Amino acid sequence: MKIIKSKLSGAAEIISNPFIDHRGWFVRFFCQEEMLELNNKKNIVQINSSFTKKKGTIRGLHFQNEPFCEDKIVRCISGKIYDVMLDLRDGSNTFGQWQSIILDSKKMNMAYIPKGFAHGFQTLKSNCQILYLHTEYRNQISEDGYHFDSPYLNIKWPLKLTEISDRDKNLKEFTRSSDRI
Repeated sequence: MKIIKSKLSGAAEIISNPFIDHRGWFVRFFCQEEMLELNNKKNIVQINSSFTKKKGTIRGLHFQNEPFCEDKIVRCISGKIYDVMLDLRDGSNTFGQWQSIILDSKKMNMAYIPKGFAHGFQTLKSNCQILYLHTEYRNQISEDGYHFDSPYLNIKWPLKLTEISDRDKNLKEFTRSSDRI
């Protein structure tokens, strides 16, 4: 695994190095030893997966408030997505900044999203499946989010929006004075 640090402090792209032979391939999804610098020995306590049918669908920007903030590793295991992370950390010099990574099942790369970040994505192909590794358990009461199209953020989503949940459609806009976590 190769870790490429992000311009957003604590975030990273993880590049997998598959072993390929005549049978196919083998690749490591996670290794605590290799992730020590990023996640400070935090245990993965929950693994989730989502499936999105339609190209152009947006999910997010989601996060959990304190004390349930979580580190996440996100991998597209089928298809291709435009993955976005937004820094919401109090005292961070990159607060309010976002970065995108194209996560592609063929490339086998992942995004490491630290505690205190919001996360969302847009599917670039139909029938995308995403795998999420979390360092905290889901806590429905602490779930929150910001609108994907907040003018302050000016995120350049690559495709025209085709689908979005009612919940995501009705999230509040992010502004420079938005709450920090």
